[in-house]
Amino acid sequence: MTIENVYSSTSAPAPGVLFGMGNPLLDISAEVPEAMLEKYGLKADDQILCEDKHKPVYQEMIDNCSVDYLPGGATQNTIRAASWLMKNNSEAKGATAFTGCVANDDYCKKLTAAAEQAGVTVCYEVTESDQPTGTCAALITKQGAARSLVANLAAANVYSKEAINKVWANVEAASYYYSAGFFLTTEGGPTAVEKVGKHASETGKTYVMNLSAPFLPAFFKAQLNEAITYADIVFGNETEMAAWGEHNGMDTKDLKEVALKIASLERNGSKKPRMVVITQGCDPTIIAQSGKVEEFPIEAIAKDMIVDTNGAGDAFVAGFLGGLIYGKKIQECVAAGNFTAKAIIQMPGCTFPDSHVFKF
Repeated sequence: MTIENVYSSTSAPAPGVLFGMGNPLLDISAEVPEAMLEKYGLKADDQILCEDKHKPVYQEMIDNCSVDYLPGGATQNTIRAASWLMKNNSEAKGATAFTGCVANDDYCKKLTAAAEQAGVTVCYEVTESDQPTGTCAALITKQGAARSLVANLAAANVYSKEAINKVWANVEAASYYYSAGFFLTTEGGPTAVEKVGKHASETGKTYVMNLSAPFLPAFFKAQLNEAITYADIVFGNETEMAAWGEHNGMDTKDLKEVALKIASLERNGSKKPRMVVITQGCDPTIIAQSGKVEEFPIEAIAKDMIVDTNGAGDAFVAGFLGGLIYGKKIQECVAAGNFTAKAIIQMPGCTFPDSHVFKF
């Protein structure tokens, strides 16, 4: 293997070692007829921000479908999944923390309870605006094999530019930072990413980000590319990476070329080589670093075992981050990612089995 782990500064967890920044959302999840996607102009496997034309979908799901209310938000999913993966290890107690903006309402109480039950320390900013805690409609189709996500950020969108300063003690305690690209669409998200990214570069810590959705390179290109300058590791699936290439002048559909391009972009202070990780569902994971590209196979499961693919990518990142925290080789980080994703797609939403046998 030529891809090296130069990102681990730890060999075991410590309190608050992993810090996430993102949009805390309550998922309203249900299996729906495909006609509902057509009605609202949605795609089977996609993630979008809610527009006025989408707002009725939440109530329609509640009125006509069997709905589950599940804790969500891409980054929060990853942080919760990382806690779940490491829970067999006593040293991992209190290893994760998460910040984002919520309202003082019942949705917030549900989110807080779920996060704390998973072992995550929540350091939410509670908005004084009239915005409710954010929600995300998760429309499940194709017998669980596809999901369309429509996020109404609400309170998450008003995360303030000063909020990161209020939890700076949590930032300083961490060695690894993670944020999904969605966070860059909020008021204070870009500021938080810049401050945390600079801190990571100056202290030799590791900042990890995710492209998260195809619309981000199209409509938030400047914010996304600025965040990449701080990132030691960039994750994305095949669709997101292809969108980044398209909107950054790359005349190619070769994902390996896109990975190499992102890996070679300018660094903002860090001396580590940037690594780019492209997940492709059942196809091998592509990883680029320092002009080299490797493929890592995944262990597929039977289609009839898949309950819900919502959160699969978030879970893969969680396992990978767990591997970094334990100082594992890259192929072992990939294996931990595959294990976590495989567990999550056999559950509704981004929820987890009560127990598992994985141990670092």
